Amino acid sequence: MKVSALALLGSFCPVPAFAYSNPSLFPNKRLSFYNVHTDEKIDVNYCIKGRYSTKGLKAINYILRDFRTDDVCTIDMGLLDLLYGISRKLNIREPFHIVSGYRSPATNAMLRKKSSAVARNSYHLKGKAIDVRLPDLSLYKLKKTAVKLKAGGVGYYPDSDFVHLDIGPIRHW
Repeated sequence: MKVSALALLGSFCPVPAFAYSNPSLFPNKRLSFYNVHTDEKIDVNYCIKGRYSTKGLKAINYILRDFRTDDVCTIDMGLLDLLYGISRKLNIREPFHIVSGYRSPATNAMLRKKSSAVARNSYHLKGKAIDVRLPDLSLYKLKKTAVKLKAGGVGYYPDSDFVHLDIGPIRHW
């Protein structure tokens, strides 16, 4: 009887069970970045056939490093997936221009002294936030798209020419 129930339940499944174990059914995930402070560029597959690429992630961790101290942090894959989702939703081909990726504690403390807009426990410190822009896309449209995805925090800074994205609680400002 248990086997019959499982077979019946399986017939309602919209994706065949073998799809979950077949990595060829998963798309490659590619991101492009341009670091506005270091003038570095990358275009990299960070997820290949459903598996995160160590080489791709290492390259992303490096370009998103704290450019002031050269400290590198492991960037959360959820943040990368958020950026990938935005790029797919907007059908963008250009690189994300990085204003700020990872921030070391020393850099975050220095920035907090200059601006009340910098959080003490910023998601940048954890590799879970990024400040970006896309020169061929309005900041407002980037912000609006990110808010609709409901995947974390979205800060809109038109005077500083960037949108803050993080994978913390859903909120926007």
